Amino acid sequence: MLILNEKPETARFALFALGFRPFYLLAALFAALAIPLWELVLFGIVTLPVLGVLWHAHEMIFGFATAVIVGFLFTAGRNWTGLPTPTGRALAALAALWLGGRIGMVLSAGAIAAVIDVLFLPAAATALAMVFIKAENRRNYFIIGLLVLLALANAASHLARFDLIAIDPLQPLWFALGLITVLETVMGGRVIPMFTASALRGVKQWQHQRLNQAAIFCTGMALLLWVLGINSFGAPLAFVAATLQFARCIGWNPWAARRTPLLWILHLAHLWIPIALTLLALVQWNLLPRSATVHALAVGATGGLIIGMVTRTALGHTGRMLVAGKVETGAYCLVQLAAVARVLSLVAFPGLVIYGIHLAATLWTLAFALYFVRYLPWLIRARPDGRAG
Repeated sequence: MLILNEKPETARFALFALGFRPFYLLAALFAALAIPLWELVLFGIVTLPVLGVLWHAHEMIFGFATAVIVGFLFTAGRNWTGLPTPTGRALAALAALWLGGRIGMVLSAGAIAAVIDVLFLPAAATALAMVFIKAENRRNYFIIGLLVLLALANAASHLARFDLIAIDPLQPLWFALGLITVLETVMGGRVIPMFTASALRGVKQWQHQRLNQAAIFCTGMALLLWVLGINSFGAPLAFVAATLQFARCIGWNPWAARRTPLLWILHLAHLWIPIALTLLALVQWNLLPRSATVHALAVGATGGLIIGMVTRTALGHTGRMLVAGKVETGAYCLVQLAAVARVLSLVAFPGLVIYGIHLAATLWTLAFALYFVRYLPWLIRARPDGRAG
């Protein structure tokens, strides 16, 4: 129920009342600041040697995306288990650890910054694992495994950056992007059709468990083969994965959600996964640059799903109606247009790539700036209905 008149006692500071609050705000602010800063460095307007392509790729994955993932999992984990996840000082300490990593990576990207950055995911995974194990929530144990793998990928990227292991430091980042994509498609398969059926009574959908499993497995394997550089098998498998994922998406009846922004953003963002897999096959056949796949996954799928979920969960967990207003809908459109601009310029208009970068960066920045300004007063104050969270 929407409550218009907030009581003074419920307007208290509540930034650390639940995981989504600090991490959604920090991620949105970081997304709105880091991209224009990187663009200034990329085009030589600002001289900061630390902020190269490697910094950009690392920070969008291990800065922006992981903040949202942890905030979401701490919030959903409480619902899944009925047990408390980190709040108060513990949550503030984790947020400070994340923030320390971001500051360190901007100022020096040295060994101390790397250690601070690497510590965040293991700390978050440990906190979440304690809750899952106590609740015997075996269905979601795989999430802890994914967080551990993300932490290892982050560590490997830093070690490669310092020439302590002989791999391309970008390789662990693409591995991490693949892991995030797998997490997105697993969780998307759970919530997108459920949200659609709940909001649109009587909507027709179909799902098949074996199709879901095959789509997720083939997606994960195709992305892994890409990271390992096994293109001869990876390209055909990527096409198979794309076909399975597309069939899966159609089964959720995305057309029925076209008039409901809170739904269509999730359907459209997830559709970028089969698009990215199709592009991946072409990349492995040397027909397209790697950036086409990377940005289809990072901007279209991850960015789109993030802006959709951080609005939906924030509305629900701050006691507001699950309705996307003009600000939310505008942010959804901006992120999707950013994805189109970035990917289309790479695929169809390579001579306009620079303009595609400028346009995508501007649209992305506006989207997350809108979110930050809109949700800041809601996320730092207690729920207007007086409930915890």
